[in-house]
Amino acid sequence: MGAFKEAEADVGAERDSKSMGDSDSSHVEAYTAPLHRKLKSRHIQMIAIGGIIGPGLFVGSSNALHLAGPAGILISFSLVGIIVFFVMQSLGEVATLIPVTGSFTEYASRFVDDSLSFALGWAYWYLWVTVLANEYNAISLVIMYWTDVVPQWAWIIIFWVFFLGLSMAGILAYGEIEFWLSLIKVISITIFFIVACFISGGVIGPQKIGFKYWNDPGAFADSINGVANTFVIAGTLYAGTEMVGITAGEANNPRVAVPRAIRQVFWRILIFYVGMMFFIGILIPWNDARLLSKESKTAQSPLTIALSDAGLGAGASLINAVIVIAVISAGNSSLYVASRTLLFMARSGKAPRLLGKINRAGVPWVALLFSNLFACIAFLSVSKAAGAVYNALITLSGVATFIVWATIEIVHIRFRNGLKAQGQSIEELPFKALWYPYGTYGALAANIFLIFFQGYTAFLNPFSSTDFVIAYILLPVFVMLLVGYKLWKKTKWVKLEEMDVWTGRREDNRTTAGTGIVKGKEGALHKVKRIVVG
Repeated sequence: MGAFKEAEADVGAERDSKSMGDSDSSHVEAYTAPLHRKLKSRHIQMIAIGGIIGPGLFVGSSNALHLAGPAGILISFSLVGIIVFFVMQSLGEVATLIPVTGSFTEYASRFVDDSLSFALGWAYWYLWVTVLANEYNAISLVIMYWTDVVPQWAWIIIFWVFFLGLSMAGILAYGEIEFWLSLIKVISITIFFIVACFISGGVIGPQKIGFKYWNDPGAFADSINGVANTFVIAGTLYAGTEMVGITAGEANNPRVAVPRAIRQVFWRILIFYVGMMFFIGILIPWNDARLLSKESKTAQSPLTIALSDAGLGAGASLINAVIVIAVISAGNSSLYVASRTLLFMARSGKAPRLLGKINRAGVPWVALLFSNLFACIAFLSVSKAAGAVYNALITLSGVATFIVWATIEIVHIRFRNGLKAQGQSIEELPFKALWYPYGTYGALAANIFLIFFQGYTAFLNPFSSTDFVIAYILLPVFVMLLVGYKLWKKTKWVKLEEMDVWTGRREDNRTTAGTGIVKGKEGALHKVKRIVVG
């Protein structure tokens, strides 16, 4: 059962307006009032893009190229991209029918076991505060491309305050900010792809590059080992696609917005991520000393390196400016997801009650502040080689991503079984996952495999205890959270016949448009716009 029922949003809003003058009632409302539903379809579309295009694509991709080589990153990012596609299909089916802010964390409680919801909620919150700390570290590295006069810790403090201020502005402001920042990112990457074609063909720059770096130094940096190491990087950089499930709870018409966003995920992955890996792989050799590695103290984006080598110094500075925009967008999104997850946890008794408090603008300000404070682990990068800290943070968050995705698939399987046990027709679902059950079970198996496979290089001779801990520490922690909460609260496995598949549905949105199907003929340009922009 959800801690706060989405179906009672209108009643909650009315009660809030009547209790303005009553301090006691206002105090109660702060812990029970629902979040505001102000996100429009265009916001959801661009947030879905923003969740994919983060600074990791611009900076973290350099480490992936360094570890795996051009062919290696194409393999790892393509395979993980396929997994993401089916995870989003599963999440989209449930989130379109039951759009609640708790999303899959709440679904885990209602469809599986409350203890799974507890472990998943804290793992997902940890994932996003780790990603947030990663953004603070990333922006400090990127800005040092221009100047190192201002120390790294100062940049972290400046953006810490800036991100918190943006997040306090409210859900509508968040949607608008993400819309425009994501649009800038989309346009910038599209322009880079065009320029990259000219650079590779020798139209721009001192030489024709073609695929020469695939031959020297080679297509693979470390054979299968390099591919394995980049699976976790791919998982981290793809993290955020599932954000659509969270935003569905604050959308004014999720039956239109969510299916559209889900259907376009495959094309966005193919265009933005696999496309980016392809172009940086042909423009830069994987052994370039400027790429981010464990030994580096500063880092340049592979896009910046490619443009600089082609004699486009101004373009390189422009790309760095785009990276800063990407960091702002990603930091904003990280705080958004972390705070909403913590809000649900607090209101369902899985976190301190104080964290469930919101203000009159519908902002969970306590959860925002707490999450941002925890992200101060970014200051660790001040005393160590920035590359080593960046690598450790991205690995930890990557493993958490695979755990979350695997749980989403488990939730979807239980949801389908519950519908069948209660005699409900699958045909009535406003959005149905493609190729169920094969895609769902396949993605579940793949995520479980990657959870264990991503750290196997720690066992190679010589055995690395540090790499082993970084790769697998979250697994026993997740199990301890699940088992500990189950024993403490004596939670029960949810029976299929008793599964709550009704709370949170918005029957008033069941319209023809709600299916997300666009009627009538579309021109080619309109189709491209809908795929890329939404």
